[in-house]
Amino acid sequence: MTLLLTERDVQALLTMDIALEAVEAAFRALGEGSAVNHPRRRIPLKHGMLHYMASALPLHNAFGLKIYPATSKGITFLIPLYDYDTGRLLALIEGDYLGRLRTGAASGVATRYMARAESKTLAVIGAGGQARTQIQAVCAVRPIERVLVFSRDAGKRAEFVREAQQEVNAEVLAVEHPRAAVEGADVVVTITTSSTPVFDGRWLRPGTHINAAGSNHLKRREIDGETVRRAAHVAVDSLEQAKMECGDLAPAVEEGLITWEAVKELADIVTQKTPGRTSAEDITLFESHGLSVWDIALAARAYELAVQRGVGQRLPLFQSSVSSL
Repeated sequence: MTLLLTERDVQALLTMDIALEAVEAAFRALGEGSAVNHPRRRIPLKHGMLHYMASALPLHNAFGLKIYPATSKGITFLIPLYDYDTGRLLALIEGDYLGRLRTGAASGVATRYMARAESKTLAVIGAGGQARTQIQAVCAVRPIERVLVFSRDAGKRAEFVREAQQEVNAEVLAVEHPRAAVEGADVVVTITTSSTPVFDGRWLRPGTHINAAGSNHLKRREIDGETVRRAAHVAVDSLEQAKMECGDLAPAVEEGLITWEAVKELADIVTQKTPGRTSAEDITLFESHGLSVWDIALAARAYELAVQRGVGQRLPLFQSSVSSL
């Protein structure tokens, strides 16, 4: 039978430590060539957009996709997970919380491989639903002592700080201007939907690592050209996908500040084919757009744990026995 895992089930099964392990393993599988990832595709709808992305991950004996319509009524995330050998539908998994976990974990993996080991101050620009898992992930891989949070809405910013403080040991503080967060930071996270840069690259001190995790469309741009120009190492989750939807790098390429040939894939850094930094003074940048292979890696772990613990609802769905198409 196919297993249905709801948002509540996923939250009970998965932790940030599990997500970090799964996403790092997915990057390693990509770097070693054993995983296949297809970039996000979009279909216009009458009142929104249908997004879908697919991958195969033999490491977990699984393949599948994430599909989500985004309309004026909201967004619904669903991950159908299949057995790699038989094609059997293993699970239908609601993917909102899982998506926030895997996006945070990707920044955590990038921080582990690209940020200075002694990093103690984290700046976060953005206080939406994705920002809390960004903080959790970075704090899990570096000895962060202070988290400085900026968003344009002071009330939302204060509420976010109260909630985030309950989840990490670092001191979480609200600041009234992005410069107050960025200037003293060892690691900077941007997690917004902004169409214009959210900080000035001149504010970055040498040695800073940036995780730019909000821009997954050419119309969005969180990072300015000065940041790209100053970055000694620029990595993306997928070059193919970055060329399609990186609103931070595409303008910088057009302006001659960087070439696509100079951009690395994080999978190659994880598998030690190329360094994430070569000096304590290097400014490093990771552009995160979101890969299906992260979703499938974490969905597979959720399924494995659910079977072990008896979590979820079993659905008597029809399993096709047709041998040819």
